[in-house]
Amino acid sequence: MAGYIISVLGGKGGVGKTQFAANLAIAFGQESRNKTLLLDFDQRACGDLTVVMGVKGKKDVKELSEFNGSLDPKTILTFVSAPVQNTHFIGMPTDKNAAEAISVDGLGKSLKALVNIFPYTIIDVGNELTPLAMKALEFSTLIFLVVPPDVLAINQSKRMYSELMTNLFPKDMVQVIFNQYQKGHPITPEILAKNLDKQPFSIIPRDDQSCVMALSKSQPVMVSAKAGPFGKGVTECVLKIMQKNVLKQLEALNKPTPPPAVASKPAAPADGGNPAEGTLVAKKNVNQPWLDFKSRIHRGLVEEIDLSKTDNKDPKAKIIMREQTKKIVVDLINKEDSKGILNSREDTNRIVKEIIDEALGFGPLEDLLADKEVSEIMVVGPHTIYFEKKGKIKLSEVIFTNDRQVLNVIERIVAPIGRRIDEKTPYVDARLPDGSRVHAIIPPCALNGGVITIRKFPSKRIVFKDLVAFGSMTENMADFLRISVEAHRNIVVSGGTGSGKTTLINVLCSAISNSERIITCEDSAELSLPQDHVVRLETKPPSLEGDGAVDIRCLIKQCLRMRPDRIIVGECRGGETLDMLQAMNTGHDGSLTTVHSNNPRECCSRLETLVQYAGVGLPQKTIREIIASAVHLIVQQSRIDDGSRKVMYVTEIGGMQGDIITLQDIFTFKQEGINKEGKIVGKFQASGFIPKFVETLEKKGYKVPRGLFTNAP
Repeated sequence: MAGYIISVLGGKGGVGKTQFAANLAIAFGQESRNKTLLLDFDQRACGDLTVVMGVKGKKDVKELSEFNGSLDPKTILTFVSAPVQNTHFIGMPTDKNAAEAISVDGLGKSLKALVNIFPYTIIDVGNELTPLAMKALEFSTLIFLVVPPDVLAINQSKRMYSELMTNLFPKDMVQVIFNQYQKGHPITPEILAKNLDKQPFSIIPRDDQSCVMALSKSQPVMVSAKAGPFGKGVTECVLKIMQKNVLKQLEALNKPTPPPAVASKPAAPADGGNPAEGTLVAKKNVNQPWLDFKSRIHRGLVEEIDLSKTDNKDPKAKIIMREQTKKIVVDLINKEDSKGILNSREDTNRIVKEIIDEALGFGPLEDLLADKEVSEIMVVGPHTIYFEKKGKIKLSEVIFTNDRQVLNVIERIVAPIGRRIDEKTPYVDARLPDGSRVHAIIPPCALNGGVITIRKFPSKRIVFKDLVAFGSMTENMADFLRISVEAHRNIVVSGGTGSGKTTLINVLCSAISNSERIITCEDSAELSLPQDHVVRLETKPPSLEGDGAVDIRCLIKQCLRMRPDRIIVGECRGGETLDMLQAMNTGHDGSLTTVHSNNPRECCSRLETLVQYAGVGLPQKTIREIIASAVHLIVQQSRIDDGSRKVMYVTEIGGMQGDIITLQDIFTFKQEGINKEGKIVGKFQASGFIPKFVETLEKKGYKVPRGLFTNAP
């Protein structure tokens, strides 16, 4: 059976914490007649515990933290001191710099092993909640807060107790030791209980004579004066722990229980058969008591603090606000009846995080946004959240509390960028601070509650070699596209929703020279270019009165007056297509844009249709001539069945043949089958056709290797 860890801390120095911790360990060794371990984790009072014990371990806790081997009853003997009344000891380095350099994670690993070697481990954690102290408390079954009859010490102990509660340690886990008590003193156990709102677990009488004599002999009190008042008090404390099975009860309190997760079951088919494997369905079995409890805490939190005053632009203000909110949430939880809902510290940790995330952040989306492997998040009402990971759509276990929380998250996203969403305009395009694209739509248009779709922005800038490594294109294709961009070819990136058009155009733009002036026009600013001289323009929705809107057409017209070397339009989806093509035709070579379509031929038809949205009444042949003369390359990007994204075509527009725009594929991807893992098997092929504009580029001094257009053997 695993042993127990008891941590001893004080609100301030001089409370007798070190003396109590040392003698508590000796008392456990004496009364249980089992091996006991005493550890010094107090980095501020380096070596004090060594003086109290009068012995020195063979090695210190810094060396223990750096030990990479396996700790067992034999290897631990190379670290500990000779036993004193069944108690072994490992001290803190006396050098403060060495103490500060202790590996916290290393000691955490050691504590996992030590509980299997020693039935009782006592740790002196100091007077501050340092990372090392928190690591000890994390593994502890019982925490003793040592408090003497001193006004300042009581005040600091209240602060310490409050911090422990804020860090979600159960109340019963933290017990108070009333140390140095003497009859007739104005501060009584009753006064201490009133101030800390907690009855003392044990009262240790003041015994200066025994303590001073023990220190002068370099012996613990439990060795030199066990029969004295101090020794008797410590012994009674240990007997109370052992006889009342306190540690066993607290161990049950801290055992993690399965969180009240929301059940997710496959929907039964209409014919009554077995549901298809992997079927994704909305969660219906919502844990209502859990959600009701969260709602009560939310209401209490709103009454206690004005969450609208959060300054999201100041990182320090955000941290302070989060800490204040956490403290209030913990207090509210302690006041509420959580019996049957919060059964462990893990449950409490979870609900506190969920409430704070919903109050100050993006609620249950926080963890999904932090996961670098998640590329898309799709919220369908408060109780259903899907996400895309490694190209596959999965159902999330986390949910919102209610519809109001979904709307709060939407408002928190759109407010900083000056957008709005309401019943009059129940949809919005927005972006997150990292550039991730957000679309939201709310009732009455969304029947299941607020709908949020987030296309995450990659944390690491993707370049050509990454696309080659992903299998999205070959090195020859990457080199050809890089040359085409550098040589000011006009390129349209075509593809469906989620095919990776924005990522690809970001990569293509990275090949633009840093000396050029680039102007981007977007509905919601997503492009992230590495160049210094970039002017970013974004559309503006109409005001509440319905006027003042600025669309993409207006932005393109404005940027033509801003001396652009390159014009990058995030997406052409209307009459701005005509303005973009005219810009490409009138001295702004090297411009790029994206269009929704399924293949290069459909891309030309799509451009033709979008030009007609401009309402200028141009003949069909004239529109096709404009497209043929303006666009040099169409790059078709697709997301295929296994979730991967590939460049399916790189196609040159060769001009007009009669009334038809001529297209010539330069590179294509040919699918050959599916492997056992469900991945698409295929290869990229060069058609052997050399683009017509290569000769023009070579006359300008560009070297275009002919080997780019051949298939590798």
